[in-house]
Amino acid sequence: MWSDNVDFVERYLRQTAEVALATSREDLAKVIELLFECYRARGTIYTCGNGGSAANASHLAADLAKFTRVSGRRRMQAQSLCDNAALVSALTNDEGFGRVFVEQLVGRIGRGDVLLCLSVHGGSGADQAGPWSQNLVAAARYARAEGARVGALVGYDGGALRQLADACVVVPSALDGSTSTPHVEGFHEVYHHLVCDRLRELVHAHGEPAEDEAARS
Repeated sequence: MWSDNVDFVERYLRQTAEVALATSREDLAKVIELLFECYRARGTIYTCGNGGSAANASHLAADLAKFTRVSGRRRMQAQSLCDNAALVSALTNDEGFGRVFVEQLVGRIGRGDVLLCLSVHGGSGADQAGPWSQNLVAAARYARAEGARVGALVGYDGGALRQLADACVVVPSALDGSTSTPHVEGFHEVYHHLVCDRLRELVHAHGEPAEDEAARS
């Protein structure tokens, strides 16, 4: 068993390194640009996902709002659509889980805003409950119809979200062609930390003065 565990660890870490090296630098740069344009437009970034991706969406919104803060600079505005358990369960009960994110965007999202969707399969595939992540696909379509832009962090073939997004990063397969939910969700965290780190640099270099400081000047 010990040697089997070592073999598994070796394989997993090798695949992790291969995925990192195969990640599209250009696509990550496009996501960074999309979010910084939202900041410059004084928009709000809304994040959403299901399951582990819901936790990642919450973490991402927190880092966009807090980690990118720079003293003397206007702050980025970000909010997760996954965090209010009472609202999510009420909407699921009354409207159905397929509209749980759309209903939170009604009357709020518009031009200058960004919806950032996190999904392992991007809306492709299905299980006992039917097609996966159709609530994300519906939210992306609604956001676009309202003039907002859409970003996506996905895996496998990217699904419908890859087609709907203005900027999208797909977690690539390892060299042996393998991919998995752990690798996809894990790399979404890697990507989101990279993106937030760069956004903080951009806010520092190019961000507008904070509102209170601008008022005093």
